[in-house]
Amino acid sequence: MPVMEGKALLFKEFGGVDGFPICINARTADEVVDFVQRIAPTFGGINLEDIKAPECFEIEERLRASLDIPVFHDDQHGTAVVTLAALWNALKITSKKIEDISVVILGVGAAGMAVGKILMDAGVGEIVGCDREGAMYSGRTGVNSAKQWFGEHTNPSRKMGMVSDVLKGADVFIGLSGPDLITASDVRNMAKDPIVFAMANPNPEIRPEQIDGLAKVVATGRSDYPNQINNVLAFPGIFRGALDAQATTITEKMKVAAAIAIAESVTPEQLSPSFIVPSVFDRSVVERVAPAVAAAAVADGVIRKSS
Repeated sequence: MPVMEGKALLFKEFGGVDGFPICINARTADEVVDFVQRIAPTFGGINLEDIKAPECFEIEERLRASLDIPVFHDDQHGTAVVTLAALWNALKITSKKIEDISVVILGVGAAGMAVGKILMDAGVGEIVGCDREGAMYSGRTGVNSAKQWFGEHTNPSRKMGMVSDVLKGADVFIGLSGPDLITASDVRNMAKDPIVFAMANPNPEIRPEQIDGLAKVVATGRSDYPNQINNVLAFPGIFRGALDAQATTITEKMKVAAAIAIAESVTPEQLSPSFIVPSVFDRSVVERVAPAVAAAAVADGVIRKSS
């Protein structure tokens, strides 16, 4: 409950959105879906929190299909939106084009899957996902349906091996897994001017001081390092915009609009290797994200029609 109460406070403080924390004693997707469907008429939107993969994918998909209000799993999409915003700005520093880069994602759970999907939509050239058993590729056995889908839609070269193997020559590392899983040697084997987003919390996949001078841009999920990739940059503005537009769902274009607005919150004068995303305390971010999301909802035709 404290996590849910904290999230509700952030919704109110940054987005002016009244959030009501509800913890569910449920063990199956059916139980969660049934409960949310029954309480949905009370609310203008549903933010799902702390639901593990692969159940989170089924739950969100079923609720999006059955409800006429926005349903958003922040662990997936909030992380994905801010990651994309940070990547866009990091690429400005390295002077690389998004369609030319190779990205390795370590951790193909809820957040890793969503990050992979939004990067596909953004036009990333090559994406390779890895879990504890190694690279995801088409035809790999012993994986759940979500990971099977991921392997079939990424890694066109069918790269195999562990993360240290597929990192060779990669431009970007995105970690959404656990502590101390890559080394300075792995980063040294990446392409010129590598970008490293080590976002495991509280202990990242590699600490920034271990790759100082090796990586061109480094980001983490922690507040005591530069470039904190934090969902609070995304979800208050996304819900504020969706509610303002009376949106019935949250589309991929609305998420991308949010990522663009977050990226553009860093001015050309501010942009540097140690400042690729705005501060989590920058209240102007919501003022940019909300109208961008609302405009995307209107453009996508997913707003409630007046009777």
